[in-house]
Amino acid sequence: MTPWVRAVDGGTVILVWVVPRSRSTEIVGIYGDALRIRVGAPAEGGRANRELVGFVQKRTGAPVELVRGGGSRRKALHVHGMVPADVARALDPKLPG
Repeated sequence: MTPWVRAVDGGTVILVWVVPRSRSTEIVGIYGDALRIRVGAPAEGGRANRELVGFVQKRTGAPVELVRGGGSRRKALHVHGMVPADVARALDPKLPG
């Protein structure tokens, strides 16, 4: 399994490295042990966090919650009700979008 995905009670936690104020919101690869995601929103006022959560929810089709790293580029997101293999497939950095 990939290092940025792990099973927890009630779903999966993913580690994410966020790059705010990008041209578009997209998955761009791996950064250390985290999935690197660019978001178009700035980090001010939690806008980048909200865009990140919405993007991951759209890709996975499951409820997503920011559980750690609200003020940091390194974040942990809980994807509720999905197993790690399905989350990894939905967020595969080799897939477009």
